[in-house]
Amino acid sequence: MAAIVRAVNLSKQVLSGELPLIILHEVNFEVTAGESLAIVGASGSGKSTLLGLLAGLDVPSSGSVWLAGADLFALDEDGRARLRGELAGFVFQSFQLLPALSALENVMLPLELQGVADARQRAEVSLDQVGLSARAHHLPKHLSGGEQQRVALARAFVSQPKILFADEPTGNLDAATGAQVIDLMLELNRVQGTTLILVTHDELLSKRCGKQLRLAAGRVED
Repeated sequence: MAAIVRAVNLSKQVLSGELPLIILHEVNFEVTAGESLAIVGASGSGKSTLLGLLAGLDVPSSGSVWLAGADLFALDEDGRARLRGELAGFVFQSFQLLPALSALENVMLPLELQGVADARQRAEVSLDQVGLSARAHHLPKHLSGGEQQRVALARAFVSQPKILFADEPTGNLDAATGAQVIDLMLELNRVQGTTLILVTHDELLSKRCGKQLRLAAGRVED
């Protein structure tokens, strides 16, 4: 099966004073459609930088990323944003919900931005999938951390993305709530066939993914 995500000699360096600081060095790997990949490593190993590059949110110093056969960095910023909109969903450690919108409205938002006619109906189904139908009209401030992350998952999956990028999705949650969110992500990965690429320091979460990519000082460990 062809790779849906492929990194080729992906490198990132920045200037620290007058000296170059290497954040990532010639990272190579690929992920096929429907797989789950955990990117793991110590703090400062380059995990979040790698995720940002794979999603086209940051630009590499050298190397390339291919998403569903498209050369991401052959596109301009608008082109990368368009490709992200077509292919990707995102879940962050800090939930990133809009505080003035209800849970349902937060989930509807990406569909409304795409001009989808049945946005409300699809958002209701997505909230039901994460077990939050009863909380649909609550504002984020009236939801627990675990509930907010489940709303964020519903919003990420409502567009049925081909790839879900998740950055420390259980980082702000206690162990029990984090385990529920992991179950949910892997279930949605299985049911929708979404390719799951996540950054985590949680060994339990990484072991439940089909593949692991371990970084140390910006290099892939064998």
